[in-house]
Amino acid sequence: MALSKTKLQKGSPPDYSAKTIQVLEGLEPVRKRPGMYIGSTDITGLHETLREIIDNAVDEALAGHAKNVWITLNPDNSATVIDDGRGIPVEIMPQYKKSALEIVMTKLHAGGKFGGSAYKISGGLHGVGSSVVNALSSWMWVEVKRNGKTFRQEYQRGAPKTKVLEVKKSNGPLPNVSLGLKTGTIVTFLPDGKVFSTLEFDFDIIKKAIRERAYLVPSLYFHLYDLREGKKNEVHYYFEGGITSLVARLNDNKDPLHRVIFIKKQEKEVEVETALQYNNGYSENVESYVNVINTVNGGTHLTGFRMALTRAINDYGKKIGAFKSEEDSITGDDTREGLTAVVFIKMPQDKIQFEGQTKGKLGNAEIQPLVSTIIKEGLSTYFEENPSDGRKILEKVYLAAKARLAAKAAKEAILRKGALEGSSLPGKLADCQEKDPAVSELYIVEGDSAGGSAKQGRDRKFQAILPIGGKILNTERARLDKIIEHEELKNLIIALGMGIGESIRFEKLRYHRIIIMTDADVDGEHIETLILTFFYRHLPDIIKEGFLYIAQPPLYKIQSGKEIQYAYSDDEKDKTIKEIKAKNGKLNIVIQRYKGLGEMNPEQLWETTMNPQNRILKQVTIDDAEEADATFTMLMGEEVPPRKHFIQSNAKLATLDL
Repeated sequence: MALSKTKLQKGSPPDYSAKTIQVLEGLEPVRKRPGMYIGSTDITGLHETLREIIDNAVDEALAGHAKNVWITLNPDNSATVIDDGRGIPVEIMPQYKKSALEIVMTKLHAGGKFGGSAYKISGGLHGVGSSVVNALSSWMWVEVKRNGKTFRQEYQRGAPKTKVLEVKKSNGPLPNVSLGLKTGTIVTFLPDGKVFSTLEFDFDIIKKAIRERAYLVPSLYFHLYDLREGKKNEVHYYFEGGITSLVARLNDNKDPLHRVIFIKKQEKEVEVETALQYNNGYSENVESYVNVINTVNGGTHLTGFRMALTRAINDYGKKIGAFKSEEDSITGDDTREGLTAVVFIKMPQDKIQFEGQTKGKLGNAEIQPLVSTIIKEGLSTYFEENPSDGRKILEKVYLAAKARLAAKAAKEAILRKGALEGSSLPGKLADCQEKDPAVSELYIVEGDSAGGSAKQGRDRKFQAILPIGGKILNTERARLDKIIEHEELKNLIIALGMGIGESIRFEKLRYHRIIIMTDADVDGEHIETLILTFFYRHLPDIIKEGFLYIAQPPLYKIQSGKEIQYAYSDDEKDKTIKEIKAKNGKLNIVIQRYKGLGEMNPEQLWETTMNPQNRILKQVTIDDAEEADATFTMLMGEEVPPRKHFIQSNAKLATLDL
């Protein structure tokens, strides 16, 4: 439900021409220190280059001049971005005696958005995106359609190869699109192999980025095509509902408690949008954006939202008499349980202050009270007009407050003071001698039998062992007080040493390599999933820092005479048998299929699964947080139909062990 129908004031004047372009400096610094401009030169930086060109097209839509953005991944590893906006100005800039197009593409801090006249809001690199990408590309060409004509210029590592020339026919990988454009810009570039460690774009990463932008810019069509050999694929995104649609999507299968609440209001040059909805779960999913930039580390806009949410719920609870005393009031942490929200602000590009070059956190102090006031007023109005929804939210956060107090009491009752910080380690833990977390490992081992073998076979100098017995608690459906009461999880929390919930101190983590080691059967995989759910929902920073791994014990022991080899897959088994036969002829080969870790003695477990020289570890990462959240909800939540559908859909992909 929209509480305000104030529309964004279009920021661009009618005159988008060479006069709106400003220049500050050349491109020399970019190739010397590319990380300063795009964050890194690995796969993340590679995708940042494409995002910058896409965001230039999105800026045209934000300014009200583009309806479509086309992106293609080409067979030669280049990428093309096309928009149907106004087209970059091509007139001669008198002070430089060069085309505005050439200045925009070859000079740092040159662009309509930097001076603040052509674009009031934008998502690019403070007006430097195109030139930075050009400087970091082996080659680039740009075509502009303006005033019924087509203009083209080519570049090599940021330097012009040709002048800006009028051409008769448009070029590009989507001829029907490029030939049909009346106005717009076509950019094709090949990232420089001398700069980037990889040149292969990831379709899924780009798909996520444009899906995100499609939610933020309603009524803008995105078309993504993968034209590379063997990877033919395409997706199209268009959302009229904006961030309301995004919140609804994030809450799929999560049993929402009420309709999505939508608040939108503009104050002078800043527009604030928020959509939020509570569900029956216990985890929080909040995203924040400035223009089209995902502020993954939050900032003043998110702080303002949280303050307003807590204050509005408290005020409503007091108004209807739900809180009998001050002690009954809720805290900010209580409002997070089951909350899904998107906080989205639009503001002039030249007014934004980010903390850090990669724009992960908004630093504008004036935004916090502005957002807080707008959200507080909007929520108060919503609660007044929708008392049923207000009471559902109040009941949800009140239960969270009771759980918080119960968790605190449970922690104090079950554990002595300081136990969660590691001063009293669990008896099941066989700790390592090393005290430096950077070189210490913790193996979480399924079963006491395998745990015993692991304790005997390990290198006790740097390897610690914690056996986990039986099925552990499904933390997708459990509050913090139940988690702390669960013996196996309590032991794990104490062993890790960083606490949990509001007491988390990441710097106190005792091991920087945490390895899950379970049997290679259905039960083992179930336990592995339960442990992964615990880390994802309650200690996600361990995954984000790259500290969580899954051990890969061998599936087969292959013995021919006195010679013993191990295989970690069926393909490796077949290859090993073939090699033995080729080497020794038709000898007697004995193949043992390991069903569990307990079938290996300590020496075998060390040699195959724990010895850093031989072992295989899988690092757990989160490539797409939204997809991971949805998958855990679907697999570990209470809703059966989505889980059944997932299993039926993916059964053909499973490897059966009969």
